[in-house]
Amino acid sequence: MQTPWDHRYAQRTQRMKSSAIRELLKLTENPDVISFAGGLPSPDVFPVEEFQEACNRVLREKSSLALQYGTTEGYLPLREMIARHTSRYGIEVTADNILITSGSQQALDLLGKIFINRGDRILVESPTYLGAMQAWDIYGAEYVTVPSDEYGIITDELEAALRTGPKFIYVLPNFQNPTGVTIPLERRQRLVELADRYGVPIIEDDPYGQLRFEGSHIPPIVVIDEKLHPQQGYYTGNVIYLSTFSKTLAPGLRLAWVIAPPEVIRKMVMAKQGTDLNTSTFNQIVAYEVGRAGFLDHHVEHICKVYHERRDAMLDALEEHMPEGVKWTRPQGGLFLWLTLPEHISSIDVFKDAIEQKVAFVPGASFYPCGGGHNTMRLNFSYVNPETINEGIARLGVAIRNQLRK
Repeated sequence: MQTPWDHRYAQRTQRMKSSAIRELLKLTENPDVISFAGGLPSPDVFPVEEFQEACNRVLREKSSLALQYGTTEGYLPLREMIARHTSRYGIEVTADNILITSGSQQALDLLGKIFINRGDRILVESPTYLGAMQAWDIYGAEYVTVPSDEYGIITDELEAALRTGPKFIYVLPNFQNPTGVTIPLERRQRLVELADRYGVPIIEDDPYGQLRFEGSHIPPIVVIDEKLHPQQGYYTGNVIYLSTFSKTLAPGLRLAWVIAPPEVIRKMVMAKQGTDLNTSTFNQIVAYEVGRAGFLDHHVEHICKVYHERRDAMLDALEEHMPEGVKWTRPQGGLFLWLTLPEHISSIDVFKDAIEQKVAFVPGASFYPCGGGHNTMRLNFSYVNPETINEGIARLGVAIRNQLRK
């Protein structure tokens, strides 16, 4: 239906799409529905008491600062804390390399704003994070895809995609959203080598890297890249690194950060000033107060213990309830696993049946920018307790069997 406003919108709004996941979540508002659809951290691990104490302390001791406008770059002590924390993973940067953003989604939007012209190609894994595509579609991005397997992006197929001249490469190397897979060291090294050879920057999106509860830590792509680009007192390399407090403290904070060469940070600061001037000063100072005394390390250990148990519960339930021919990934951390149905089964059809069984997931096709994935689905294991996970997977098994009989 046409409205008086339709002809007034900018042409770019024609490329705007509602998040398929957000729309699906509306169908799961019934409390009887067991939802594996959202990418939600568990409220069971929110550090409520620590936040309450920090809020009281900030309002008592720093109210004039916390309730005021702040710098666009972000609260300096928080940026310095992030620099100290990331150095444990080999990322050696200073506060000048760090920009605080209102969630990683804003960081993705700002990167689109400063880098993407209409028609620019972005090289992504297939499947990839839906939110990145939603952020960049409005700027006119086109996508060049490289397939992935149980070890992430297949670097043997990367060079042909790089010859198309992409503006940058976008990857989620740790416990990827949506598949839960992790890129091994050898592929990370090859990715960095090829990106450097072709002069293509890498955006390394790492919201889940700290949530490892099995296996050994793998150096971030930005660390591998640092070895090719000797530092000048601050990071000047070919990788832009993103991470967030949403998965380790609470998503309601809307706090994330970008690590990049200072010249990129300066350009992002200018773009951010036209968006929101600065990220919530109060939230930044509270997050600093919660995290500054080493609490974050212990809290992440607690989160990993909880999510490990829930991951195992889902894997056990899948073994028990899934029919023959269904396959799934075994993530070593993060929030998600990826389920693949027999080729002739559509996950959209399964979803319709699953809602009748009062269980929900995200059909996988939404994560493929150039089509595909009709027989895949993303399952979140972090939000639901182990007993409910088993019941939900049992219901999902019924829905899949119903489709197999058709």
